[in-house]
Amino acid sequence: MKPTNVLTLLFLSGTLLFMSCKKTNTANDEIETSYQLTADASVADYLVEDVSDVKDEALLDKDLMGTNGPITPIETNGITSCATITVTPLQGFPKTIVIDFGTGCVSPNGVLRSGKVQIVLSDSLRRPASTAVTTFDNYFVNHFKVEGRITWTNTSTPGVKSWRREVVNGKVTAPDGRYWLHNGVRNVVQTAGANTPRNLLDDEFSITGNGSVSNAAGITRTHNILTALVKKVACANIDRGTIRFEGPNHYAILDYGDGTCDRIATISIDGGAPRTILLR
Repeated sequence: MKPTNVLTLLFLSGTLLFMSCKKTNTANDEIETSYQLTADASVADYLVEDVSDVKDEALLDKDLMGTNGPITPIETNGITSCATITVTPLQGFPKTIVIDFGTGCVSPNGVLRSGKVQIVLSDSLRRPASTAVTTFDNYFVNHFKVEGRITWTNTSTPGVKSWRREVVNGKVTAPDGRYWLHNGVRNVVQTAGANTPRNLLDDEFSITGNGSVSNAAGITRTHNILTALVKKVACANIDRGTIRFEGPNHYAILDYGDGTCDRIATISIDGGAPRTILLR
């Protein structure tokens, strides 16, 4: 074989090996990005559910839930007990409710919150077609900054309490400065506790829907809830349900578990071995 042919073969082999390694590295990077964005989405889920709990406690405290039945003691997690809640105007709707956690206060379950949550309420929260639009003013939960707009629309029908929850321009900034964006629509159905409206601790919700999460580089993963998420007010985290995230050449499954009230969830790629994460 001529020397030039040998050199050509070596060059081609090296090129193919380089391209193969590059392709492998790119695929691995995409998968690691999916792991990270899926974990980031779980943090966003936690923060949105936490805002929901803050909203419900504040509205119940100010008798704006639209509850019916006998007056019984209020039972909550006490997460707004260290906040200042103002309502304007006192009569009529719409009302603006500001929940001010000041420079920082710790709730009984150990969560540190600071800043303000503002809710514009069109009518009592449990009245069909009412809306609650939530925004934030320098608001932090355990040093994670929460931004964006969350709109709850009451979609209840006779015998079923439900809401459509939409997150627009959601943004979470971690304590280290890293941030991600999230948007989505959730359909939330109350599955327990509807008959005891002044006791939030027995409330339980089933959640379906879809959305997206993006990192600072503009890389996005869309997602769809495969099996309904379960959120109990008495539990800090979602404790059951699965979400599928779409990667360019793969998919990730976020699995919140079997209903045990804990911080454990898993992420798997294309049905492979799951990676355990700790929820917030």
